[in-house]
Amino acid sequence: MAKKTVATLRDGQQDGRAYTKVIKMVKSPKTGAYVFDEQMVPKEAVKDFFKN
Repeated sequence: MAKKTVATLRDGQQDGRAYTKVIKMVKSPKTGAYVFDEQMVPKEAVKDFFKN
């Protein structure tokens, strides 16, 4: 019975696979120190995230 429950939960997570967590290091304008910009973006928009 537990295997069937896990299989049904896995089917509902198809939307989560279309996103990727991206992390970019950006220099802070206030302090000059580097901070990390983390976002969840669709797989198609990963290259656009790093271009900016």
